Amino acid sequence: MNAQIQTARECAIGLLQPSQKELEHGLELHRESLVFESYGFTPNGGYDVDKLAATIRAGASEIEIQDMIEDMSMTRKATDPEARRLCLEAWDEAGVTAVFQNAGEEYDDPLIVLRRLARYTYASDLMRDVAPRAVCPKDVDQAHREGRHAFYMSANAVPLQQRWITVEDELRYIRLFFQLGIRMMHLTYNRRNVIGDGCGESANAGLSDFGRAVVAEMNRQGVIVDVAHAGHQTSLEAAQHSARPMVASHTGAHALSGHFRCKPDAVIKAVADTGGYCGVCCIPRFLGGRGDITTFLDHIEYMVRLTGADHVAIGTDVSHTPEPYADQRRQLPDQGPRRSPWRSLWPETDFRDPQWNRPEQKLSMAWTNWPLFTVGMVQRGISDDDIRKILGLNVMRVAQEAWDHREV
Repeated sequence: MNAQIQTARECAIGLLQPSQKELEHGLELHRESLVFESYGFTPNGGYDVDKLAATIRAGASEIEIQDMIEDMSMTRKATDPEARRLCLEAWDEAGVTAVFQNAGEEYDDPLIVLRRLARYTYASDLMRDVAPRAVCPKDVDQAHREGRHAFYMSANAVPLQQRWITVEDELRYIRLFFQLGIRMMHLTYNRRNVIGDGCGESANAGLSDFGRAVVAEMNRQGVIVDVAHAGHQTSLEAAQHSARPMVASHTGAHALSGHFRCKPDAVIKAVADTGGYCGVCCIPRFLGGRGDITTFLDHIEYMVRLTGADHVAIGTDVSHTPEPYADQRRQLPDQGPRRSPWRSLWPETDFRDPQWNRPEQKLSMAWTNWPLFTVGMVQRGISDDDIRKILGLNVMRVAQEAWDHREV
């Protein structure tokens, strides 16, 4: 493996201190397992710095620049041979079969939601020989058996017409985006919307009447309900009204970290009661404590004890940026001060605080360290069968349930 991936591995091993037996068993278990990330990102494709810099100097708007950056990071892995090689190298080293890919933006406008989906559809179509877009769980299983990878698409919002004529009319885009490949949607993204309160709201009003209709329609169309960014009451009420397994795809245990992106026990249990799962993320600020791989494993172990391994998954919410591309953004011309985007209107939190940016945190929970997540679970005494569930079988089960009960 390359030096970047090796350095991350050494950092994690230094923190875990596994025995040789634990290390060998964990790595072998990971190699043979179907690994399905409950929410995350396939490796970053990097940027064409010269083209970006020229666009900035030409006076492009902030929206245009950000759009170009996203386009490059999402599609260059499919169009640039070296970016493709680095992407697949990282994907192979991570030992991940499929990623529930963030392929939508944090807005309800269908055209905005469509943008990332179009790019990842384009990338997966061009990479279909090694990483096709999976239509259903059977495709993920086939990719695993053939030693390939797969994209499985998720949106960060429910696309709405926003015409407010009838409830049925307003919900029509859920089916359309399912047909385009979206298999999971967030009800809210931190803020309050017409569906319910997000986790970033100081209020905690829960699911709206319209939100109940949204949950029912998602159940009907085969789209998994995701409350990762929903408020506690919204999450509880969504669980009460969902007829299918629902998820909090990337979160943590509030009992271990009081960050608003983590879920309290009542929510974790409610999600489990639907047959769904909570995916543990790799964001140090959310996880609290030491904010490294040991803290990450604390959250997994806590949830396993609370609800059983059938209801726990891993949704890192981080991506891998190959070393040649790591410094590219810093090479771009200064765009000056920018205001915070709407989606980031959170309770006060400082991601730049040094305590959440220590090297061992980012390195030990690097996306390519998935095999060491498995080693860590072996150390914690979690059985092999339960580890396989956490690594991917739980996501497969919920995805299959949604697919089997879709309206056709």
